[in-house]
Amino acid sequence: MKKKLLSAILSLSLVATLLAGCGGSGSTATTSTSEASTSEAGSTAESEAPADTAVSAEGGSVYYLNFKPEQDEAWQTLAKAYTEETGVEVTVVTAASGQYETTLMSEMGKSSAPTLFQVNGPVGLANWKDYCYDLSGSDVYGQLTSDAYALKEGDTVYSIAYVIESYGLIVNKTLLKEAGYELTDIASFEDLKKVAEDITARSAELGFAAFSSAGMDGSSDWRFKTHLANLPIYFEYQEDGISSTEAIKGSYLDNYRAMWDLYINNSTCDPADLSAKTGDDSRAEFLNGDAVFYQNGSWEYNSLIEGGYTDDDLAMIPIYVGAGDEANQGLCTGTENYWCVNAEADPADIQATLDFMNWCVTSEAGTTAMASDMGFVIPFAAAVESPNLFVKQDVEYTAAGKTPVSWNFTTMPSEEWKNGVGSALTAYAADQSDANWDAVVAAFVDGWATEYALANGN
Repeated sequence: MKKKLLSAILSLSLVATLLAGCGGSGSTATTSTSEASTSEAGSTAESEAPADTAVSAEGGSVYYLNFKPEQDEAWQTLAKAYTEETGVEVTVVTAASGQYETTLMSEMGKSSAPTLFQVNGPVGLANWKDYCYDLSGSDVYGQLTSDAYALKEGDTVYSIAYVIESYGLIVNKTLLKEAGYELTDIASFEDLKKVAEDITARSAELGFAAFSSAGMDGSSDWRFKTHLANLPIYFEYQEDGISSTEAIKGSYLDNYRAMWDLYINNSTCDPADLSAKTGDDSRAEFLNGDAVFYQNGSWEYNSLIEGGYTDDDLAMIPIYVGAGDEANQGLCTGTENYWCVNAEADPADIQATLDFMNWCVTSEAGTTAMASDMGFVIPFAAAVESPNLFVKQDVEYTAAGKTPVSWNFTTMPSEEWKNGVGSALTAYAADQSDANWDAVVAAFVDGWATEYALANGN
């Protein structure tokens, strides 16, 4: 096991894989245990991971290293319910935003390593494949609605997706109406630009801005170096008829720049201040009615409702960047959340983990919690319809013939690539010169080729 872990660490030192779906890239690892809960969505209580002690052998136990801070409290509650029902101990540890890989490497070196962990997709799986138990004969794999949600090689199933999510521009419909517009007025990038710049021109009169701050600290920059960056990658892949590449061309980086300019120049703060703005700042600005638009995903729904909004106040629209068939563009929908079972765990713990996973996606308590408390759409046969407004809107877009924008950021070659793009975006925000944008392009295109070569031993 130590040999495998050393190999994984060496690989990660080069690639630093991409688990960033709903988290940033902060500098320290913070975890929350089953005794702790989040004070608000997206934050974690500080505590140590479980001590390096042997797990119970009789009946087995479960140790889940959770990736999503905004769902920590819900997972703690669900784990407790499972233990009360079955007597099987379930420990949930939630890594701090942006620190999943660091925490996973640390925890995998312990004798009481996680029995359940996750990867972001094929790139992330490459670093942990040797640790992955073959799920092909498991009950939980049998519940999966499509093999499209499994990471497989031949008949071996290394990992399965457990949630499908969407992101876009969350809209405060009340403020939009106060500014004199309706959702139907925005069906393209040019429409969005017209509305945003008009709001900015009248911001003193209106009392609010167009966009919440595009914060570029570690708790927020993933929204732009990963989620927004997905758009130019998606349109290039569509144009070239590919699903991954060793050398991105940057065909749609002018569109990326136009959207980034729109965000940072029609915001609640000066662009030069973005390096210090956090994810909490951006959320608070939207909750306080300081901005009409807020780029984020379906995972934010519960925090907005808890913050005082109702479904009547909110909507999610596509992130238009002036590319493709905007009239038929849907939300960005996909997953980077794949469950893996630790093949190095005690057999009793492996079975306990498989049983817990299956219970989560088949039982009334599990499926209800994942739909209602976590706001998830789960790709399993017994899934319960989510009350999440943004999930429902994604369904409506698709039913109306709109094409969802696929999640292609799982093909980004490394975390280091994303950090390079993020640093360049931050520098450009402070000084919006062509030379600084050229640095963004270099980080995007040249950085991709370099990191891909490193990740693939070229």
